[in-house]
Amino acid sequence: MPRKKQQEHESDRTMQVVNHIRGLIENGVLKPGDQIPPEREFARSLKISRASLRTGIGYLAAMGVMKVRHGVGTFVADGPPDFGKTSLSLMGALHGFQTWQMFEARLVIESQLAALAAQRGRQEHHAALAEEVAEMFASIGSPAEYLIHDVQFHRIISQASGNPILAAVMETIGASLYDDRLKTVEHSTDLRESAEMHREIYRAIRARNAADARKAMEQHLRLAEEAQGLERHGDKKSAVRPKRTRQEQGEVPTHAG
Repeated sequence: MPRKKQQEHESDRTMQVVNHIRGLIENGVLKPGDQIPPEREFARSLKISRASLRTGIGYLAAMGVMKVRHGVGTFVADGPPDFGKTSLSLMGALHGFQTWQMFEARLVIESQLAALAAQRGRQEHHAALAEEVAEMFASIGSPAEYLIHDVQFHRIISQASGNPILAAVMETIGASLYDDRLKTVEHSTDLRESAEMHREIYRAIRARNAADARKAMEQHLRLAEEAQGLERHGDKKSAVRPKRTRQEQGEVPTHAG
């Protein structure tokens, strides 16, 4: 099967899962906190492969609709899901947004969100961040699953900031970057390094050290930008932002976001 047609079929199966779960939520069959059926059973009922089901669940998890708990199951996230947000990737295609510009926006916003989370985060946020860090280490061998917990980690920081406007902006940027990240995450070669950096961010937030939280987030995002450039360019030549050289940044491993 030609690659383009294969990608279209995979996309169709992903949306089949998304639309099915959306229907269950809208009809009240699934409510916040509910656990979805076991993977094998659910895939059989939808007449799709378990791999396709995982892709669809991963998409919903990145949107904040589902929450995946390693070794426990998949649950509907608390709070109302929103399927109606305009995709930033669509606006990017229309207006020519560059990847480095997306990362620059993320760096400005998310470093401040980390500092605010250190100042305002509550115990439940700390517990949720700790859980996602643990899940990252547990899923190092499964890049797509790792990415789900990576996205959830950053979402919790946004929530812990106490500023719903900044959190909404970051959610829009994160959702757009997730779509691109999903295409390259399988090329990651050092997810343990990424997990360690997320743990440092968590520790700074838990310690309520806003300066360290900001610094740790900035370092993480700069390395992630470089590494994801390497993932997109299989020849190991990053074209993310030409004015920055590898000598300036140092050798970096392929790193998740």
